[in-house]
Amino acid sequence: MANTPRQNLTHQLTHDLGVAIVKGVYPIGEGLPSEADLCIEYDVSRSSTREAVKMLSAKGLITSRPKQGIRVMPESHWNMFDTDVLRWILSSKPSLSLLKEFTQVRVALEPQAAALASVNATQAQLDDIAKALERMAEAEQGLDDPLEADIAFHTSILIASGNRFFVQLTDFIGTALRVSIRYTNKIKGVAGADVSKHAEIYNAIKMRNPVLAQAAVTMILQEALELIESKL
Repeated sequence: MANTPRQNLTHQLTHDLGVAIVKGVYPIGEGLPSEADLCIEYDVSRSSTREAVKMLSAKGLITSRPKQGIRVMPESHWNMFDTDVLRWILSSKPSLSLLKEFTQVRVALEPQAAALASVNATQAQLDDIAKALERMAEAEQGLDDPLEADIAFHTSILIASGNRFFVQLTDFIGTALRVSIRYTNKIKGVAGADVSKHAEIYNAIKMRNPVLAQAAVTMILQEALELIESKL
């Protein structure tokens, strides 16, 4: 179902205000303009402005209370698992320390997801991992997008884990990988990931060997973490 013009305006205002907050245009602890002033500044209706304020409140970026107005919340309140919030931060002010923290989350999650995938993956899910690996190989020949193929590989393993919490994290991981992979590949001076190392992960999952699968994922993630730390 297509968004209505009002919904589109609401999403656009939410995006514009979210980016402005993340960039520090509206400092933490300070007030945002009133809803009436935001209507004028961004040329949107009062109802669209109210909806945008609600959405940003739900993401933890602001608080809106009667008589107190709209205030920007400290970063510790922001929902980092919200893909919009994460995208705004990564596109506006990606920091090495944030990429390091994100990679540490991957180290905690993805080896376990690979171990579970080696036990739980259906044939269709194994095929999806294989297709993503094939795309990575084709990307080396310029026949696919290296970043999209790499993201498809890692997220297909999360899905194949059969763990509902890991599956829910695919959007979060995919969003942050767009910046993280691009950055680590730039440090290494390569356009795409090492296909042979990813093939080791796939083969371990296909062989139903959780120990090998876990070790293969841990190895590439530790390498990424060391690369980021070497630049900090």
